Amino acid sequence: MADLRRVTDDFWVAPQLRPEDLASAREAGIRTVVCNRPEGEEPGQPATDSLEAAAAEAGLAFAAVPLTFPPSETAIEANARVIAEAEGPVLAFCKSGTRSVAAWAIAEVLANRRTPQQVVTLAGQAGYDISRLFNA
Repeated sequence: MADLRRVTDDFWVAPQLRPEDLASAREAGIRTVVCNRPEGEEPGQPATDSLEAAAAEAGLAFAAVPLTFPPSETAIEANARVIAEAEGPVLAFCKSGTRSVAAWAIAEVLANRRTPQQVVTLAGQAGYDISRLFNA
């Protein structure tokens, strides 16, 4: 079963998902899945197209926004756009979930929606220490 971690009511993160995890994500209330993992990052990870097909089968919207660490400004903007345009809660994932939550947090701070301390706290409650991004 997937390790889905709630950051806010509308934004969740997870480590690597498998196609069979997407039905349970839908049952948890997720409506959009964002794959932040670069294709072929690790042996054995499912291909993005298999995840996209499983998302469609589960009735989920799907977007692929590959992120490296630290995420580039362009990637942060693309990720933020997908999240902002999503209908319902978003689940973003990468190998561990750290890049996904970091990109979300940076976008939140840059848009003045949350302070650095707020995003560090929210990420921490979900099990991710991103304090080094903001020296918080």
